[in-house]
Amino acid sequence: MPRMTAARAAVEILKREGVSNAFGVPGAAINPFYAALKASGGVRHTLARHVEGASHMAEGYTRARAGNIGVCIGTSGPAGTDMITGLYSAVADSIPILCITGQAPTAVLHKEDFQAVDIASIAAPVTKAATTVLEAAQVPGVFQQAFHLMRTGRPGPVLIDLPIDVQLTEIEFDPELYEPLPVHKPAASRKQIERAIRMLNASERPLLVAGGGIINADASELLVEFAELTGVPVVPTLMGWGILPDDHDLNAGMVGLQTSHRYGNANFLESDFVLGIGNRWANRHTGKLDVYRQGRTFVHIDIEPTQLGRIFAPDLGIASDAKAALALLVEVARELKAAGELKDRSVWAASTQERRAALQRRTHFDDVPLKPQRVYEEMNRAFGPETRYVTTIGLSQIAGAQMLHVYRPRHWINCGQAGPLGWTIPAALGVATADPDGSVVALSGDYDFQFMLEELAVGAQHRIPYVHVLVNNSYLGLIRQAQRTFDIDFQVNLEFENQNSPELGVYGVDHVKVVEGLGCKAIRATEPDQLLPAFEEAKKLAAEHRVPVVVEAILERVTNISMSGTDIASVNEFEDVATEPGHAPTAIRPLAVS
Repeated sequence: MPRMTAARAAVEILKREGVSNAFGVPGAAINPFYAALKASGGVRHTLARHVEGASHMAEGYTRARAGNIGVCIGTSGPAGTDMITGLYSAVADSIPILCITGQAPTAVLHKEDFQAVDIASIAAPVTKAATTVLEAAQVPGVFQQAFHLMRTGRPGPVLIDLPIDVQLTEIEFDPELYEPLPVHKPAASRKQIERAIRMLNASERPLLVAGGGIINADASELLVEFAELTGVPVVPTLMGWGILPDDHDLNAGMVGLQTSHRYGNANFLESDFVLGIGNRWANRHTGKLDVYRQGRTFVHIDIEPTQLGRIFAPDLGIASDAKAALALLVEVARELKAAGELKDRSVWAASTQERRAALQRRTHFDDVPLKPQRVYEEMNRAFGPETRYVTTIGLSQIAGAQMLHVYRPRHWINCGQAGPLGWTIPAALGVATADPDGSVVALSGDYDFQFMLEELAVGAQHRIPYVHVLVNNSYLGLIRQAQRTFDIDFQVNLEFENQNSPELGVYGVDHVKVVEGLGCKAIRATEPDQLLPAFEEAKKLAAEHRVPVVVEAILERVTNISMSGTDIASVNEFEDVATEPGHAPTAIRPLAVS
């Protein structure tokens, strides 16, 4: 049997599990693993500037393509604790990433050795498994189990902690004999699916709620086929946006308190039956449950059995992988359609599109400083259906979800539940690494942008091009808007007069200078007519120089974006809504004026 270090065995397993890219920061306690990474070859490594950034890069990389598993690597102690936010983000949104940390020698783990911390205990609540490997011979099995766990059931992250002496110990291991463990996913039964379709068929105004679990299962085509067979309109969740194109006649719009469409909420409130697949009834989607549930029957299909009934008890719950359930749903629907037993939903579906044409938000404003709505209007003009959008949280993300258009799965890559500031830049780098020839466009407010700004240098060093749209009002806009409830405007104002850039006035940080100092390109737009040319120039610069290109749009200081603090029936629009076609020129449906 061949002999090699446990670290080398781990690297060989990574390759046989399909890993081709890793993101990380080396250090003393993980250097044996890095030595094995170099000696083995076959895994491209991207050096991050912050270990948390490496974890978000890994997540972006996973999200970009079906089957990807991003890997992040760091030394002991603070490297592991820095990656906790990335693990939390991944577990919250059911994203598999593998976090590998170095550790002090096993003999001194209990002796307060330098950077020795019980990272496995710290990471346990935000992973599917977190293990400190104390015996070198167990390394192959622990890595094998890690990939099995990440792919089995509800996907999620795993952490493996490797003491330095364990990494260096030679073990007997033959990579040629290694095989991944079979993956298990629960599957709905024919009887369960027949019941669900009978319930759907008995309704008058049904909707499908399509969640991120469908994208994780790579089942978007099946969802579209089922919707078209039955004629049932679809409400994508924020994590499921792109499952069917925004311009599809069965797209009923998004629902929720914040990242929703006027017509989406209106369509939902008219429904009497909801079939949710791969979704978790997130509170910013549902709002108050008494409003959301009133007068509706619910069927819920989810890969995680304990998710069923967690938020509210459905009328029927089915534990199943989304692809397995949808394959059966399509099969049964085909049979019923052939037998003429499916209801005609054309009138109901048409009514959802009538609301889409009538209930729109205004995007066209000529104000200076810019209104954010105009930025998204021009983004719709500049960036086509092939664009992958990447964003995390804030008014920029909420407004983007209300006004941008997404046409394909994995083309809206959004950190959903955790929403850490700073996620966007490293995640976009991970997405662009996975899709180097694709069109990747990130979206940030100024505060999210500043949290992990240093990671732009990673894009410059490793030639990772993408376009980053930065909407700058020098405010914590979402928090300021939330503080209206308390009648305060406290510790959310980022303005100051930058003595080195007086032309900015009170907008403080000169992002153009900082971005250029990190080796990237930057363009600033201050007037509406500058936006589209800036976006077009950014695309050219990214292609020419193979680096991130930032387009900074200087916004009005205060904007209130449409949202509700309570329920989906009472969204405050704040701005005047669209009343003529010119108010929303890039809307999917031309505004219908009564």
